[in-house]
Amino acid sequence: MIEIKDLSLHLGDFHLADVNLSAADGEYFVILGPTGAGKTVLIECVAGLHRIRHGEIWMDHRDVTHCAPEERNVGYVPQDYVLFPFLSVVDNIAFGLKQAGLKNRDAREKVQKMAGLLGISHLLHRDPRSLSGGEKQRVALARALAPSPRILLLDEPLGALDLRTGRYLRLELRRVHRELGLTTVHITHDLMEALEMADRVAVIQNGHVEQVAGPEEMLFHPEGERVADFIGAPNILDCDSCRDLGQGIMEVACSGLKLTVPHEGHHKISKVAILPRHIYVSRTRPPGLSVNGFQGVITAIKPVNNTVRIWIDVGETNLMSEIPTYLFDEMELAVGQEVFLILRMRRIRVYESRS
Repeated sequence: MIEIKDLSLHLGDFHLADVNLSAADGEYFVILGPTGAGKTVLIECVAGLHRIRHGEIWMDHRDVTHCAPEERNVGYVPQDYVLFPFLSVVDNIAFGLKQAGLKNRDAREKVQKMAGLLGISHLLHRDPRSLSGGEKQRVALARALAPSPRILLLDEPLGALDLRTGRYLRLELRRVHRELGLTTVHITHDLMEALEMADRVAVIQNGHVEQVAGPEEMLFHPEGERVADFIGAPNILDCDSCRDLGQGIMEVACSGLKLTVPHEGHHKISKVAILPRHIYVSRTRPPGLSVNGFQGVITAIKPVNNTVRIWIDVGETNLMSEIPTYLFDEMELAVGQEVFLILRMRRIRVYESRS
């Protein structure tokens, strides 16, 4: 269990202001926020890398505010992994064990166990400089887990990886979490990463905690404009009926639209949400339009930073899509124009009715 109480810290351009957070024993807790929000500073405080003058950090009902990192029994994987370049993979993983004075035989057993858990046994005698990004991430994770910490801290663990490797490691991280039962604090700026991995999510902006909630609660009921704006103003539709199609998908009727959505729950779906960035817009009929594909008419266009938001009437429903400015310029879209839409099925989130 982790408790952060009234934590304030100023560190150059970064600051934290009266942060209060708690992660339950065995919870996968994600801290979500934009670049510069103070996420890394916060996790570094939990790891014991900054002197704290205002506030407290407790672990398992013990005040560790002024304890050294090695006294906290945490595993920490920084954003850039920080593998030792002149040590082999096996020696990287064993480093913390040897620092703790573990005998060579016991250390070897631990290394083999962690390597097997993370599927990197074949890499043990490699030079870390020859590894791919995903392999480096798994080695760094094995090194953090080898000393058997009670808490695992992950700073943007998937941020430097390509999309395919990132998807694979999301599954790996959740599997490792389930097998070891570690309390895990995971930092990210990626909303979908947070929604897919977290038991609970905390949104932090400008050093302030804006909201703490479960993933669906955060998406469907953001607290305040700043959280809603960061999440991306999702399209939320009320569902009138739903029909199980098997194989983990359902057909739902929402505001006059029939959608196919991923769902393996046992409760009725009352709402669905899809982020504007996950609605594909085309001037011409795209292939595969039959699955969550619709025609509509553009009713409004608004530039927002490096994107353009487009409101589209589809039957009785008005949906908002968001596309990069350069793509909008190429498409030459205008109000009153007819367009085609695809709502990406695997990106649609559902909210269950418990009644």
